[in-house]
Amino acid sequence: MDLNTLKIRNLSADDPSTISEAFAQVGWNKPKSQYEVYLEEQAVGKRLVLVAEVSGRFAGYVTIQWISDYLPFSEQHIPEIQDFNVLPKYRRKRIGTHLMDRAEALVSERSNTVGIGVGMYSDYGNAQRLYVLRGYVPDGRGLCYKYEVQAPMAIVINDDDLVLFFTKKLK
Repeated sequence: MDLNTLKIRNLSADDPSTISEAFAQVGWNKPKSQYEVYLEEQAVGKRLVLVAEVSGRFAGYVTIQWISDYLPFSEQHIPEIQDFNVLPKYRRKRIGTHLMDRAEALVSERSNTVGIGVGMYSDYGNAQRLYVLRGYVPDGRGLCYKYEVQAPMAIVINDDDLVLFFTKKLK
């Protein structure tokens, strides 16, 4: 794979079907409607979606939600990087690094800090490691479930909504 052909661009109207189909081929349920919503949010400035292509083929994406649903971030005007995915065959080839670099650079034009949340089960292990290695640190509020900070001894479900939030200083 020649990374000289890597292109990172904004989500376009042609992408929802392509992205959904690419993830379906690896057994992930990422409906076309999700990317149609992302397009609408991008059009009104609520979200930015960066798409990575290698040799013209979809490889991955990341989104920036300019006003986070996580109250501690929104109160502090911290944009949140969300929904970061690279197709398995493109992993460990620095495509995710390029997507994150671009996302952080764009956030730095508006904020000195960027936020990110990561799931707690093993499927998120690579992301957990990546964020720490990139300089993200826990925000100190503990685990959140559906954006709500959980009290000590709370019983929660370890699904995609159980998240630890991190921040990174950009400037």
